[in-house]
Amino acid sequence: MPRFSIIVPSHGVVGRLSLALDSVLAQSFGDFELIPVCDGPQSPAADVVAGYVRRDSRVAPVHSPPSAGPAGARNTGTRAATGAYLLFLDGDDVLVPGALAELAARLDATGDVDVLHFEHERTPWWEGEPTNPAAKVLARTPKGAFSPEEAPHVTGVRLPAWSAAYRRAFVAEHRLAFPDGHFTDIGFAGLSALRAERVAVLRAVVVRHLVRRQGSRLSLPGEHHVELLDQAEALLTRAVEEGLSGERYKELFEQLFAAILKTAAHPRRLGSRRRAFFRRASRLYGRHRPAGYRPPGGSLGVQHRLLASGAYTAFRALRGANQKAARAIEAVPRPRGLRTRLLYRRHLSRPLDPNLAVYCAYWGRGYACNPAAIHAKARELAPHIRSVFLVEPDQAHAMPEGVDYAVIGGRRYWEVLARATYLINNANFAEGVVKRRGSVHLQTQHGTPLKKMGVDQSTYPVVAATTGSFARLLGRVDRWDYNLSSNRHSTEMWERAFPGSYEQLEYGYPRNDVYCTATGEDVTRVRRELGVPEGSTAVLYAPTHRDHHTGFETALDLEAFCEEAGPDVVVLLRAHYFYDRGLSRATGRIIDVTSHRSSEDVCLAADALVTDYSSIMFDYANLDRPIVVYADDWEVYRETRGVYFDLLAAPPGPVARTPEELARVFRDGSWRGPESAAARAAFRTRFCEFDDGRAAERVVRRVLLGEPPEAIPPVIPLAERVPAPAATTLVRS
Repeated sequence: MPRFSIIVPSHGVVGRLSLALDSVLAQSFGDFELIPVCDGPQSPAADVVAGYVRRDSRVAPVHSPPSAGPAGARNTGTRAATGAYLLFLDGDDVLVPGALAELAARLDATGDVDVLHFEHERTPWWEGEPTNPAAKVLARTPKGAFSPEEAPHVTGVRLPAWSAAYRRAFVAEHRLAFPDGHFTDIGFAGLSALRAERVAVLRAVVVRHLVRRQGSRLSLPGEHHVELLDQAEALLTRAVEEGLSGERYKELFEQLFAAILKTAAHPRRLGSRRRAFFRRASRLYGRHRPAGYRPPGGSLGVQHRLLASGAYTAFRALRGANQKAARAIEAVPRPRGLRTRLLYRRHLSRPLDPNLAVYCAYWGRGYACNPAAIHAKARELAPHIRSVFLVEPDQAHAMPEGVDYAVIGGRRYWEVLARATYLINNANFAEGVVKRRGSVHLQTQHGTPLKKMGVDQSTYPVVAATTGSFARLLGRVDRWDYNLSSNRHSTEMWERAFPGSYEQLEYGYPRNDVYCTATGEDVTRVRRELGVPEGSTAVLYAPTHRDHHTGFETALDLEAFCEEAGPDVVVLLRAHYFYDRGLSRATGRIIDVTSHRSSEDVCLAADALVTDYSSIMFDYANLDRPIVVYADDWEVYRETRGVYFDLLAAPPGPVARTPEELARVFRDGSWRGPESAAARAAFRTRFCEFDDGRAAERVVRRVLLGEPPEAIPPVIPLAERVPAPAATTLVRS
């Protein structure tokens, strides 16, 4: 019995077949049989092989029809083989000189093994340097023979069948065969890895593989790419049936889906079948995802999350139109200006300050939102942590007394960003900010998403044009360690919109704590500060930003609304935070509160909220006060911006589509009637889930103090919360 049986399919490579056969017959180690697999006795390859048969008795050709493909050719050669070990060599590849001698010596040293993996060299046909992709995989394996449990990353998926020698008795015992189709190597090598009990590695190049100029058959477009999913499903199913250990299963799953995602991201390969491929891959991912599995970091992890959520549209936009979209941001400092870069680089070389936290809200618009609420609670619960708020130059004068701050772009700004252990933001830090090892980034968000966010915006041209590079966006997401959520709806949408490896904190929004902790005296004080007349009904009008508008606009005549709604109605106008002021002037019964620092104060002062699609409705609902939706352009907004759910089908209160309907809602009292209360109750159940007045405490304890999740105060049930009283309630009492 020869030591090796070398099986060489020849279909389509007759022009180079002689090079492959010569490389085998020229080996210094001669104990082998060479089995060329020809298309038939009259084929061009058979003519070439016939000359070798006459010259060397070790050449024993067999025949397999072209219709059987590479799998059929290899299986035919396997059935004819008599050697102790099987090697598979493609007809346009070669064995390097001395390869068989090294294989024999390695087997002598390890004893019989089921599979002996070895390195291979990929040699470009026309230009470029050879590569050795197997070297990295095999470098992390034990020195001698080992059990597959000792090297779970060697799954067979990343190594072609011609990069290993297989013990023939092992192949026969387990009835291993190459499955039909284009991805036959994955099926055979993967199943061999599952069944093998004893494995070894030769860290030397044995095969020199020719990278064809036109690319391999796996890179060509066509329906055959669906076969990759077939092989992956079969392999994962078999792994479960055979009780593969957790770590080995995780590695197998991850490597298979790395291959699947590579195909899914290649528009030329799949063509019009891309959507169907992605959807089936998503279902496969959901069925076979290991328990507790966390996707890898970087761009591959982003793709994992898009596949897991079935987000085909976002995947196509990010990986098709912009193939760089899923690449993680490079971890190098890139602030503008040479002097600034050198300054930042110098501070990055210094150790992190374990007691320094940096906060920023709305891209430096001041002391506000969740970062401000966390900052305030940290002063109480974590006084050892020094806090610095980042603000734009024009906001420095408005910072509260006693709050340390740094002006964005200044020297101290870059110093604290480089050295802070804790970085807390409700938007994102600048593009050039480096995520340092040991630092903790908390993304607090600044609202519950009704409108599409993050990568979900990619298919809405107006929004996408203003968003900028989604590649850079995802790079910024990669810096997050924690992401804050105020309800389960948000948790699900954030995972879609900002796919990343961060941990979701379902703790509620710290800025909303005040809605459960404020007193009647607080409400009275704020109304007095804002100039709300005593005895009036203050209606907060807070429309959202329109991406298709260049400035603040309101189609609602507020003066006319006040006249129609009732003599005691005043309007607190608060434009979106994108704008410095709402109206050029406010007169009569209109009070412009756009520039007021705290939207929470404004909400406390209001007896009711009128909004269109602003996320302020989710925050205001915590007060359990009436909300009216004014949806005069719902269809336009839904088409231009995109939304996650139909607000008009599940509103927090009455819905008005015209100014007349809006005025009538207030005039007839339905704004605070029983139907309004019922709608609000359902809305609060869905969207006020975690906002119980202790969100800031939970965040500080978990993120800044490092307390374990089980030690964090639980969320108080909605029915047990007592919202801050409305002014109308105070008057009645």
